[in-house]
Amino acid sequence: MRNVIAVMNTKGGVGKSTLVLALAETLSVYHGKNVLVIDSDSQASVSSMLMTIPNLHRLQQNGLTIVDFLVARVLQDAAVDWLRFIVRNVSDVDDARSVFLIPSDMQLTLFEREVSKGSQHGRLRAAISALLGEARRVFDIILIDCPPGLSVLTESWLREADYHISPTKADYISVCGLEVFRRFKALNPEMGFAENLGVLVNMKDIGSPTEEDYHAWLVSNAENRVFEQVIPRSIALQEAARFHAPDRSYFAKYPGATGAAVRKLCEEMLTRMGMAAATTSVPAAPPPLVQEASTPDMPLAAAPSSPA
Repeated sequence: MRNVIAVMNTKGGVGKSTLVLALAETLSVYHGKNVLVIDSDSQASVSSMLMTIPNLHRLQQNGLTIVDFLVARVLQDAAVDWLRFIVRNVSDVDDARSVFLIPSDMQLTLFEREVSKGSQHGRLRAAISALLGEARRVFDIILIDCPPGLSVLTESWLREADYHISPTKADYISVCGLEVFRRFKALNPEMGFAENLGVLVNMKDIGSPTEEDYHAWLVSNAENRVFEQVIPRSIALQEAARFHAPDRSYFAKYPGATGAAVRKLCEEMLTRMGMAAATTSVPAAPPPLVQEASTPDMPLAAAPSSPA
């Protein structure tokens, strides 16, 4: 199944993590999808958007992040259960109960340094390939939040994922980031690379003549496959990035035109992936490997296995 999407731009500040959050929650609520978010950014932005900071710190201290998984698999050559690092019951949207997370940690940059120093790139890519191979069979969609830049880890995600989405602002610097990414993608085609699902114009100031010009320029290049739906700059999306307790409804988090834009983007994305985009009012069931856990932010491996 082709269901793994890496979300990245070599330029930071394009709203990438907030976009991953909005896509995951919309896919859960409106399309009944079991969604796994893999936070591969050392800033752990999307992790902090999907759970409370104390719970995130607890997972980091207990060695239950993407860093700990990769250290065990790549640097220590240890066999570890990938399910142990997946957290259920994340998201502050009360009906987004099928969003799951592998959280991140700032130690990720140190891990990448060790990989480069020890020339362990092949082992890293093999570990990424094995992880995604297992996750494809459990989750409907996997979203990878990649950091800006082109690190060895990001390259591994991009070469093993099925698709990539490139969010960009309609400005000169962000568009230049796309050009750097395009040139990088053209290198070593024999090593494989994710298919371009599309460039997304994000955080757009509707009505700005300058941004309209850059948007038109992006659309004029057919290779970009620019999504028809744009995501406007809005206070609502800035607020969506803050985890709220208690939970809130989907419409409280993504109101009005903001929510409509995100939902239309999800439909367009699913159509490009060849998946049914029909909406549903019933939340997705949990993945078949585990039962529902009652403790918020509980790693999957802490819950009992479902009966065969």
